[in-house]
Amino acid sequence: MITEPLKGPPVLPYDRVGGEAEVRALVDRFYDLMDLDPAYREIRALHPEALDGSRDKFFWFLCGWLGGPQHYTDRFGHPMLRARHMPYSIGILERDQWLSCMRTAMQEVKLDPAFAQQLEASFFKTADWMRNRGV
Repeated sequence: MITEPLKGPPVLPYDRVGGEAEVRALVDRFYDLMDLDPAYREIRALHPEALDGSRDKFFWFLCGWLGGPQHYTDRFGHPMLRARHMPYSIGILERDQWLSCMRTAMQEVKLDPAFAQQLEASFFKTADWMRNRGV
């Protein structure tokens, strides 16, 4: 059997999301949900009253994490996620709220469901790694 090689570079998750504007839309919807829905009360409490800085930092980080521009590292260096989250009490409840909030945001910005499922699996690994207490 003869197969043709793939043509062109692989499609990055950043491009599958839709680029910078769509990453921003996803981040904004995530924080809107967190801010407005009482189901996310515990993770909302871990953030400052004004969410502008959190939105920007997560947007910058997520662009790079998805394979796009490295806005976060250009500004702050290595993200050191676990170290940056260590001061906050993060258990299973907070992890699951974060994942639920992101899942809803991905649905509402209409990411392809199969791709969103792949992202969710990756988000789970990262969110679970942020836990610093057992429950």
